[in-house]
Amino acid sequence: MKKILLVEDDMNIAELERDYLEADGFAVDISSNGDDGKRLALSGNYSLLLLDVMLPGADGFVICRDVRKTLDIPILMVSARLEDVDKIRALGLGADDYIVKPFSPSELAARVKAHIARYERLKGDVQTIPAVLRFGELEIQPQTHRVFVGGREAHLAAREFDLLLFLAQHPQIVFSKDVLYDRVWGLDAMGNTSTVSVHMNRLREKIEPIPAKPRWLQTVWGAGYRFNGESAVTDSV
Repeated sequence: MKKILLVEDDMNIAELERDYLEADGFAVDISSNGDDGKRLALSGNYSLLLLDVMLPGADGFVICRDVRKTLDIPILMVSARLEDVDKIRALGLGADDYIVKPFSPSELAARVKAHIARYERLKGDVQTIPAVLRFGELEIQPQTHRVFVGGREAHLAAREFDLLLFLAQHPQIVFSKDVLYDRVWGLDAMGNTSTVSVHMNRLREKIEPIPAKPRWLQTVWGAGYRFNGESAVTDSV
């Protein structure tokens, strides 16, 4: 049984969410305090984290940032705050989804299942991917989720890495935001394609020598994005 950590200080909401998730076959632990939630999250015992933004102790942003440094499991953030800046901050810190209250518990359960299924699918496919993809100074290691530019490691959040890897596996092909969201996030119409732009901008900041004039991650105006590179030089295990 897959375990989910739910960090929420409103126990009425937490218990309702727990009931729906348990009805779908998940085991759910609840923490009502951010500091305790972060400690539990970092234990590595969970398949997914569900974080409220406003918490006593460490807030959801802090927990997301610290967990993402060591774990690549799905992180879903929940908040009553509608401001785009909060969504952008959450996604930039490595969250996989941002859900605005109020929402239906059944929608939450559907998103949780979709994120876990996608994560497991990617993990299951790892043996079919080359150990290393090289595009000049850019080196991508799919099986270890590491990226190097000119020999220096670029530390990417899990979804940033997924987006880069997908584009690098299809060089010179233009993908719209909708297609990238569907293929990388895998949630169909359950989210916002502006997420793609946020992650693309952060990727460029981390791997491009001149982010304003990207060498690899190029915008095709009115169409989408493409990875500018010839077929990769690959190393197998």
